[in-house]
Amino acid sequence: MTVRVLLPRMLADCTGGRTSLSLDLAGDATVCAVLDALAAQHPVFDRRVRDETGALRRFVNVYVDGDEVRRLSGLATPVPSGAEVMVVQSVAGG
Repeated sequence: MTVRVLLPRMLADCTGGRTSLSLDLAGDATVCAVLDALAAQHPVFDRRVRDETGALRRFVNVYVDGDEVRRLSGLATPVPSGAEVMVVQSVAGG
């Protein structure tokens, strides 16, 4: 199955400058499986998005077809074939 991952410019430096990636995953996928696949190709990306326990960092939001995964099943949220997964890194400051 294939999913499309959209990334903000501030994370593109971790993925070779790409803000859109297409991932081929085996079987039923979850948000965790999508992030694992990205981590295998781009380890720096993983350190920016997940903490040392594997949880999403507080300032990172992930959406599957427009729905925030924290309001669903978190990293266990299913990702259907053809879905669009968007990773958004919050920006803070004053």
